[in-house]
Amino acid sequence: MAVLETETHGQVLVVRLNRPERLNALNHELRTALAACWAEFRHDARLEVAILTGAGRAFCAGEDMKESLAERNPGGRAAAAEDCFNAGTLEKPVIAAVNGFAMGGGFMLVERTDLRVAAAGAIFEVSEAKRWLLGGWNHGHLANLPFPVAMEMALGFRFTAERFHQLGFVNRLVAPEAVLEEALGMARHLLTLPPAARVNTVHMMRRMRPAPGPAQQRLAAALHEHGAKSDLIESRAAFAEKRAPQFKGWNDPGDRYRLPQLDEE
Repeated sequence: MAVLETETHGQVLVVRLNRPERLNALNHELRTALAACWAEFRHDARLEVAILTGAGRAFCAGEDMKESLAERNPGGRAAAAEDCFNAGTLEKPVIAAVNGFAMGGGFMLVERTDLRVAAAGAIFEVSEAKRWLLGGWNHGHLANLPFPVAMEMALGFRFTAERFHQLGFVNRLVAPEAVLEEALGMARHLLTLPPAARVNTVHMMRRMRPAPGPAQQRLAAALHEHGAKSDLIESRAAFAEKRAPQFKGWNDPGDRYRLPQLDEE
C-alpha cells in the first residue's frame, strides 16, 4: 500500500497521507513521498490548488517515533530531496482538510497551509515541549494569537477544532464527512480568480505573516541545547513503551538558573 495517495479533481490535486495504522505518522518514506509529490505539483501546469488530508481517523500524528527510536535519531530523517512545501517555495495555494488528529509535525503541516477546513472533534497539539528541550515557542506567534494562547500552545496543551475555529486558526468547521467537499468548494472558489491574482495574493499574504526576529531565533537555538539531550530519547521511549518518562532535566542542575539570554545585537 502506498504511503501517499493522490487524486485530481480538474485543476485540484488531493494529497492524502496514507499510513492510517500509524495515524499517518511521518516516517522517512512518507516525508520523501511528500517532497516528490509537492515538486511534481509545483511544476504541473494543469494543477493550480492542492488539498492535503489524511486517511483514517488522523490527519497526521507527526514524527514516527518508532522509527526515530530504532535509528536513535530524534525528529527522524528528513526527506531525501528538498520539500518545497516545507521550504516555503511552493507558489500554489494549499488547503488543509483536517479529518482528525493533527499533532506535532502534523500540526506543522496544517500551519504551513494557506486555508484550513477541520472536522468537528478534530484535535490539534504543538508537541515540541513533550519531545525537545524547547516548546513550540513560535507557533502562536506565527498564528498571531494572544500571548496566553500562544503560551498554552507552546507548552503542549491540546486544542479542539472548535476552539481553533473560534480563535481564527481554522477557516471552516464542518461535520467529518463534509471535510473534503468543503475544501474542494474553497478550491473551486480560488479557481474563479485570475491566475496571477491568486498566485500574487497568496505570495503577498504569506509575506505579511509575523516572523520571529534574528535575536529570538538565536535564543531559540541556544535553548535547544540547554538541557540533558538524553531526555530527547527518553521522551520518545516512554511514549513508545506507554510508561511515565524518567527525565534528567539538566546535566548540571545549576544550569536551571543559567538560562541563555536574548541577544539584541
